[in-house]
Amino acid sequence: MTLQHVSLETRRADVDAELAFWALLGFAEVRPPEGLVGVASWVARAGTQIHLLYADEPVVMPEGHVAVVADDYDAAVARLRNAGFKIRAAREHWGAARGFVHTPAGHVVEVMAAPPP
Repeated sequence: MTLQHVSLETRRADVDAELAFWALLGFAEVRPPEGLVGVASWVARAGTQIHLLYADEPVVMPEGHVAVVADDYDAAVARLRNAGFKIRAAREHWGAARGFVHTPAGHVVEVMAAPPP
């Protein structure tokens, strides 16, 4: 079993910046089903989706985060930094690099070089 999607709230004004952020991590925009067009924007990578739900007053998880494995970790970190994002390196777990970055809407994303064993 795998995690198929996660939903994150965002203001409509932040959607383009959010889509550009997720593209830096290899996610591409996909069309939601007809009933959800106009309600959310979706991005997908390798069977996992991020649903950006439009909200006037979005809620950002105060402690939680989304974690993604970047097979090209060093290149992904470089892309994020080159785009102006500040990624905070974290202590390695499982012998693999990882760091934390905020999306334009304020969501925390953990970028990992490898998944947990």
